[in-house]
Amino acid sequence: MDNTGKPRVVLGVSGGIAAYKACELLRRLTESGHDVRVVPTESALNFVGEATWSALSGNPVATGVWESVHEVPHVRIGQEADLVVVAPATADTLARAAHGLADDLLTNTLLTARCPVIFAPAMHTEMWEHPATAENVATLRRRGAVVIEPAVGRLTGKDTGKGRLPDPGEIFEVCRRVLARGAGQERDLAGHHVVVSAGGTREPLDPVRFLGNRSSGLQGYALARTAVARGARVTLVAANTALPDPAGADVVRVGTARHLREAVLEAAADADAVVMAAAVADFRPAHYAQGKIKKQDGREPEPIALVRNPDVLAELSSTRARPGQVVVGFAAETDDVLANGRAKLARKGCDLLVVNEVGEDRTFGSQENEAVVLGADGSETPVPHGPKEALADTVWDRVVHLLRNRD
Repeated sequence: MDNTGKPRVVLGVSGGIAAYKACELLRRLTESGHDVRVVPTESALNFVGEATWSALSGNPVATGVWESVHEVPHVRIGQEADLVVVAPATADTLARAAHGLADDLLTNTLLTARCPVIFAPAMHTEMWEHPATAENVATLRRRGAVVIEPAVGRLTGKDTGKGRLPDPGEIFEVCRRVLARGAGQERDLAGHHVVVSAGGTREPLDPVRFLGNRSSGLQGYALARTAVARGARVTLVAANTALPDPAGADVVRVGTARHLREAVLEAAADADAVVMAAAVADFRPAHYAQGKIKKQDGREPEPIALVRNPDVLAELSSTRARPGQVVVGFAAETDDVLANGRAKLARKGCDLLVVNEVGEDRTFGSQENEAVVLGADGSETPVPHGPKEALADTVWDRVVHLLRNRD
């Protein structure tokens, strides 16, 4: 903290076209009460000038180790930081950081920092997928850095693919979660692949109607963001959500329960943990009308016959893709919450079941939640009413405990 009590953040900016997006990240950091020092590379100044960084941060900007030498900036900036985030992080910057080079102020800062470090890569797909980059990323992650998976989308020119800088607002959320955990908290999901489902499935009745539910996906997205901040590789299977992609998560979009089943089982093949936070429809219409079902004057509509959907949670629990895989379910109940939760936990065969009471004005669409995490070992972990991220952290705490006990 500086003398005003503000967390000190170093924003490193590499020389890529996505450097202009770091201005939005800087704005979010400063407006939320952080003291930000921008450390661009010389190449980054070709995209965004020094005056811009200085004006937005309220702090001086330097790129070399020979400026203000009496203040020893190449040591002090990293030593005094509570967080270092490099966005965008080019392939060159990742390589220099992984090999411990110190030829400018940013790489010196990375070497002297003893706080959490986040890299948000941005580059062309071929550069991201090159074995050299993959090894550099693995090295940085092994050392405890959080390297956010880049997004998929439009790149420079006409190219499209994986390598796009994630949304600055979502990078900010990762920064916020890492800062909240503090410098002493290890990235306890580093090296693990986790799968999270979110949202609510929809079962089509005709071309314009469907059977659905009220799930917004907020809890599943909170689980994904929290897992990224704790170092995991995250696959998010999102059913009918309208939320921005969490930075660092590979997002697979689905519609129906059967689509969700296919995506989750495919992603779970090499996953260490699967958290089924999505509200998956138990039933679907037995018949799909090819045309819109018309209202007939003076006649009641025909009854809609339903058939069961696959029980994805039970299938995951009974056919685990790899030894030691942890499976977590969610139960939304309206009455006899704990009793129904215990019964569902035994019936589904999962390791943990998050049970919460829901209703028209409770949980769905809210930024907050209250739940009890039930364990197959008979444990109960109550989570008081609060942000959905707090519940997410409790779930991952329990998952990490199970993973360590199964190693």
